[in-house]
Amino acid sequence: MTEMDPQSFLPLKPQWFHILLSLASGEQHGYAIMQDVLNRTTGKIRLWPATLYGSIKRLIEAGLIEASDERPAPELDDARRRYYRLTSLGKRVLDAECDRLQELVRTIRLKQTMVPE
Repeated sequence: MTEMDPQSFLPLKPQWFHILLSLASGEQHGYAIMQDVLNRTTGKIRLWPATLYGSIKRLIEAGLIEASDERPAPELDDARRRYYRLTSLGKRVLDAECDRLQELVRTIRLKQTMVPE
């Protein structure tokens, strides 16, 4: 099977970026992803269930994330929850998007220093 080029996914849709970023620290279920994004963006970005689960479906189809079979202890978990994790391709795509965004910020800062006052 031919390895996908992470660059082919860029630029990422904002909701895809935030979901991948949430999963960078480990497996999470959907509600935890929603809360992580909301907290990390101090309420500026809210992933509603339809957006979140539609995006998760497409991220799985693209091979960027996968459902996990591993579960926390039953007393710490709700059996209805599905957990998700990054695939190796998903990690490479997230890294490539972070590099792209860092370069964009560098370009913006360079341009700002060139603007006459």
